[in-house]
Amino acid sequence: MVDGFPRIQPQVAADSLASRVDCGPDGCTVDWLAASRLVVDDDPVEFQRFATDAGFGDGLPLIPPTETRVRDCVAASGRFPDEVIGLVPPHNGRATVEKVAINAVMAGAPAAAMPLLIAALDAMLDPQFNLFALNTTTCSVVPGLFVTGPVRNELGLSMGAGCYGGDASASAAIGRATRLLMRNIGGQRIGLSSKSVFGQPGRVSGICVGEWEERSPWAPLSERRGIANGASAVTVHGVTGTVDIADIVAHDGATLVEVIGKSLAILGTNAFIGGWHGAEVMVAIAPPWADLIARVYPDIDEMTAMLWKHAALPLSFWPQAHQRDLESRGRVGAGGTVSLVETPQHLLVIVNGGLANLHALAMHSFGPTKSVTRTLHEPNPAHR
Repeated sequence: MVDGFPRIQPQVAADSLASRVDCGPDGCTVDWLAASRLVVDDDPVEFQRFATDAGFGDGLPLIPPTETRVRDCVAASGRFPDEVIGLVPPHNGRATVEKVAINAVMAGAPAAAMPLLIAALDAMLDPQFNLFALNTTTCSVVPGLFVTGPVRNELGLSMGAGCYGGDASASAAIGRATRLLMRNIGGQRIGLSSKSVFGQPGRVSGICVGEWEERSPWAPLSERRGIANGASAVTVHGVTGTVDIADIVAHDGATLVEVIGKSLAILGTNAFIGGWHGAEVMVAIAPPWADLIARVYPDIDEMTAMLWKHAALPLSFWPQAHQRDLESRGRVGAGGTVSLVETPQHLLVIVNGGLANLHALAMHSFGPTKSVTRTLHEPNPAHR
């Protein structure tokens, strides 16, 4: 038997399972799970064909979500299977713990990743993140997961060489699980609810990385965003893609910051479209460059202020029509320059990547969205 999938699951009364004294995160009777059961071929090729034809596949092989596997994931979450994390746009599908577990299994994510997936989903559902817009836009944006704290090592998340693609770890399956959640619970479909012109590989594999805190000269991203030191947390940031920033000339931190900052100011990025709409940009700095930069800027706020100063273009860089538009929207600052983002606080810096020098990574956002951080094991009652 294979558990049913979000597209065919019946609705369950809010207290139908949680009220049973013989049912909880550690196990219960056979009717613990509410999903419909389907009898399918256990051959992986046949199951992939079945899943793709049925509309809940992503084109890659899937792990059949058997009842045992789904139960293991629900138990690892520490929650009841019918607990609702929230409504996932654009179709506002009810994201129960059981539905999250089903998609986690299909993606190949370990059961131990359930608290991270739930925290990440809860962050995505925060109105500031604007998930409806991200899931329906013509842009290529995808929610990326940036993880800090002990959970990085507990799950073996990628944070060194190849962490954004290529390193074989649990990160890939966890990232993919978030994409299946968007597809199967949120109803995100290319050409229907999603109008993304090009998409991107991350719209299948997702993005999930750890911050290499042990090699960072600064406090972790989550701590800088108000989370207690040592807590496991995830920051969700809308990523339109990754842009490699390379340099073989600079050998001091101040010059590197200038190179990185100027590299961020890409003419066609969404951050330059329209007025100030809250756009943020994530910058990943590899440990060798972070060490050089920290010698000049031990205070990361001072460093991001310099990044922001350099991440600007002169108004004359744009065609005449764009110049008039930027002026009408109040985007032109002192000295006739146009800043990439409104303030230095709209630049988010994380340290990860390999130890070979020469590189940083830019991850521009969609535009009218703000990154959201959540600690693990702390559900947000407002989304129920």
